[in-house]
Formats: sequence, C-alpha cells, structure tokens
Amino acid sequence: MAKAYDHLFKLLLIGDSGVGKTCLIIRFAEDNFNNTYISTIGIDFKIRTMDVEGKKIKLQVWDTAGQERFKTITTAYYRGAMGIILVYDITDEKSFENIQNWMKSIKENASAGVQRLLLGNKCDMEAKRKVRKEQADKLAREHGIRFFETSAKSSTNVDEAFSSLARDILLKSGGRRSECRERPKVGITTSSPHA
Repeated sequence: MAKAYDHLFKLLLIGDSGVGKTCLIIRFAEDNFNNTYISTIGIDFKIRTMDVEGKKIKLQVWDTAGQERFKTITTAYYRGAMGIILVYDITDEKSFENIQNWMKSIKENASAGVQRLLLGNKCDMEAKRKVRKEQADKLAREHGIRFFETSAKSSTNVDEAFSSLARDILLKSGGRRSECRERPKVGITTSSPHA
C-alpha cells in the first residue's frame, strides 16, 4: 500500500503556561476552539497532513507543558524536532520576556539548525495587548526567524504559521525524504600507512 504522505515533520510548541499552545494545536489539527482551559500535563501530540509545495507533509505537532516542573520531561522532546514554535501571549508581557529563556532552551537541547518560528497568540484580544507587534518583529529579526500574530480563537494566521514552518523545513531539507535524516553509521576502515 502506498504511503499517505511524502514527509513526516515533527514540530514542537514551547512557551509559558497559559499562552495558548494547546488551543493553537487543536485549532490547527481539528479546526476547533475550546474556551475551557486545562493545563497540559507533560506532553501530547496531534497530527495533520497538508500539501506544501506539491508534497504531502504529515505534521506531528507536539504540545508541551509550560510549567517549570515539567521542564525535564519536555527537554527530551527537543531532540528530533525539525521545527520549534515559540509561543507567547500578546496580553502577557512576562510570557514575551520569557521567549529569550525558551530560545536558550532550544540552543541547549535541540538539534543545530532546527527551524524556529515566533508566534504572538491571542491577537483577537487587541484591547488587552501588552506586547507591541514591533517588539516581537524586532526579536524575530534578531534571531533570523519568521514571526506571526495568531488567534486560536478566531483562527487568524494559524494555518499560515504552520504551513510556513513546514515549507521552511521542506526547502531546507531540499525536499529529501525526512525519514532518512539519521546520521549514517560510521564504519571502521583501515588506511594505508602513507595516508
């Protein structure tokens, strides 16, 4: 039987507790929104397949707990992630300030060259905005990453953000089969004494 997708990309959402990571994933994977807020315990994932540049891309989107006490569990999930989405809440300045800590966490735990994306969530709450778009734009430029303002509630930019990250990963991998990205095993060869 033929495979239903060309590439499988593992994405990871990180950010402070309460910024809307779970809501973004549910909006993206199930096109649904739930106002009831239940904290993610540990880690969870959802899957959605989408067409990107004529390829069927299966996105495995991992949702992490933002609380400090789950940090040790979640750092293990950085490995193997091909894309990491950093999420802050535009109505919560602290969650934006903490993006620098999350960036540090990526540097320490993720593979070098992992694609990153900055998301300012809850842009439907303009009246309560505490983080200016320009601030986030500047931060994204400093780190050389894309930036979107999203709303899981109104569905603003959610698909666009995920598909732009999937496109970046695809282009970076040169459209190669992502399942074969493991390093080749190193064999021992004997060299001639003149080498």
